[in-house]
Parts: sequence; structure tokens; C-alpha cells
Amino acid sequence: MRILVIGGTWFLGKCIAEGALARGWSVTTFNRGRSGRDVDGVEPVHGDRTAPEDLERLARSGPWDAVIDTSSSDFAPRDVLLATTVLREAARRWVHISTVSVYQGWPHERLTDESALLECPADADETVGYTGPDGSPTHYGFQKAGGERAVTDVFGDTAVLLRPGVILGPGEYVGRLPWWLRRAERGGRILAPAPAEQRIQPVDVRDVAEFALDQAASETSGGYNVTHPQGMTFADFLRECLSVTGGAGKPVWVEPAVLTEHGVKQWTELPLWRTHAGVWAVDSSRAAAAGLRCRPLAETIRDTWAWLAADGRPVDHPRWAAHGIGPEKEEKILASLG
Repeated sequence: MRILVIGGTWFLGKCIAEGALARGWSVTTFNRGRSGRDVDGVEPVHGDRTAPEDLERLARSGPWDAVIDTSSSDFAPRDVLLATTVLREAARRWVHISTVSVYQGWPHERLTDESALLECPADADETVGYTGPDGSPTHYGFQKAGGERAVTDVFGDTAVLLRPGVILGPGEYVGRLPWWLRRAERGGRILAPAPAEQRIQPVDVRDVAEFALDQAASETSGGYNVTHPQGMTFADFLRECLSVTGGAGKPVWVEPAVLTEHGVKQWTELPLWRTHAGVWAVDSSRAAAAGLRCRPLAETIRDTWAWLAADGRPVDHPRWAAHGIGPEKEEKILASLG
């Protein structure tokens, strides 16, 4: 099996490249060579995915049984269309890492693989789309929907679209789980978003990687939601964070209305907290039937802490700084509760 990984040097792309090599596959990676280092054992090709001449040079390194594109998040649909068009004759299949944000109902409604998608043309530039007044839909979601359209327009029934929600695990660059782990390690009274029994369904990066590789080798097509089918409660999540870090902390569960009154930003200041009804109600049964297997999230938490404790350093990314409430603001809110 010969595959091309667009990306391949950090987090999900790195896991995919390493997983493919472990299966004995031949792996080419394509990236700009700016973030992370190439995985030992791959054939690296460096270039810009928006430059036709770089893509044409890449195509000459083929052919491949499949392309797995992990790096489309920062590119417009027309850039995805360019890559798929240039590489079409060099690849049999295209596995595209997308997002649940492509759905019209995200994050307000329960979602299945058949839920309606946002509309965005395959040749759209970076200006197409908007973010609604309540934060949904998002400009990002429109752009990713256009990227999906580009893939399916070119690869048709040999295109696979994977739509994760939140991906966690060792090497995470966004900073959601690392922030909670460091906060648990610090201990004390911990501001926590009620209700404690709210179930969350992030998925481990290694499980997404394995599913992407399985799809690269299969004959399936279409879209798959990639979320944890069981998940865990927020209470169990914080309990596990405290356990693995040895933090002597105690969650103080605060109702959403109170958090909002104090100006706590959902999704960022308290990572993974969002009040919209559909945010943790994404059905992934089609992916499970196709072979998605998700390890217990306690294992994800434990392994991420081990990575951090071993001086794990993610690739520098601006989203890291946006996550986590400041200690002074947290203490002020806790003090106001008595």
C-alpha cells in the first residue's frame, strides 16, 4: 500500500504517518517543512499546496493508492480543489479530514451522517461564509464544507470525508486537555461548568488516525462522523485529570447562567464547555459500523499527561494561548460564590 499524507509532521498527520509505516506501507508526506520534523521512514516532499508547480512536482512522486489530507483547515476550498485536481491521476482514493462544523445544525441540533450541510462552492476563496451572531454557523464551517465539495467533485465515489468533533491526545496543539491537566495539577478550588453529569465525546487522535488508515485501504466512500460513541461525563473527566496529575483539587460546579454572567467564554476559557444542545450529540454509529474503535477517554487523559510530564511540546500554534481562564478571573468568580 502506497499513501500520500498531506501534512504528516504533527498531531494527527504525524500519527497517520507513523501508523502507516507500522503497517508496512510506503508513505510520502507533503508539507512546507515549517512545523515539526518529518517522521523517520517517510519520503518527504516539501512544497506549498497552493502552488500548482509544487503540486505537479509532488504528483511525479506517485502514484498512490490513497491520499490522506490532514492540512486543509487553513486553506480555502479553491486550494483543496487545486490539490485534488492536480493529484487526481496520481491517486486512487482521497480521505479528507473535515469537521462536524460543516453541518447546518451544528452545534444546536443532534447530528447524524445524513444531517444537512452548509452550502459553499468548491471553488470558493477564503472570503466565502460568515459567522452567525451566536457563534454559529461559522466561517470555518462554510470553508470546510466547500473543501468537502471540492473533494467529492473530483474524486466522486472514491472520496471519504471524516468529520471529527474534538480531537485530543498526546501532541495536542490546541491546548484543551493540556490546560485542564495543568489546572488539575495546580489543585485548589477548580471552577467547573455544571452540570457535572454532562457527557462529552472527544476522540483520541490515535483512533482517528487508525480509522483514516482503514478507510484509505477500504472501498467505502462518503461521510463519517468521528466522535466517541460512549464519551464520559465532565465529572469523570475532571476526576481523571486530578487522579493522573496527583492534584489536590476540588471542582466547584457552577451553573451556565452564572458563568455567562461573569463573562466566561464558552469553548475556550473553560475548554470543552459549551451550552448548545448538539455540541456533544453527534452520532458516529456509521463510523463504528465501518470499524471506528475508540479507546476509553481515561487512557487518552493518562497518555496526554505522560506526554506533558515528559516535557512534551506541541507545535507552536496561536489557538493554544486562547484556551484556559486566567487564575485571577477564576479566583474572583469562585470568591463571589462564597
